[in-house]
Amino acid sequence: DVLLQVDTSPWEGTKNGMPAEEVPEVAAAVAAECPHLRLAGLMTIGAPGDASCFQALADCRAAVAARLGIEPSALELSMGMSGDFEAAVGAGSTSVRVGSSIFGERDYSSKG
Repeated sequence: DVLLQVDTSPWEGTKNGMPAEEVPEVAAAVAAECPHLRLAGLMTIGAPGDASCFQALADCRAAVAARLGIEPSALELSMGMSGDFEAAVGAGSTSVRVGSSIFGERDYSSKG
């Protein structure tokens, strides 16, 4: 299963992923040219505190679904983390990452 990562906050400059306008074409290429992969959906790590990133991914999913001729609900939306998962679920997230809520904050002090 493959989730395509979408940069829903390009102004922030700290996240990775492809621009939303490129995603439908890449998704179509994965579906047509990669028979051993299944396009499961889209993922993003949006800007902290900016729920518009969730709507941007939902809009991108609609564009991908239209390009592939499938229902949007056939594609997962992985978005939301410990601090904003409620808003992400409200915007349609089907998968959230809540490790910090379970294991605590990461310690980056030893990283240079």
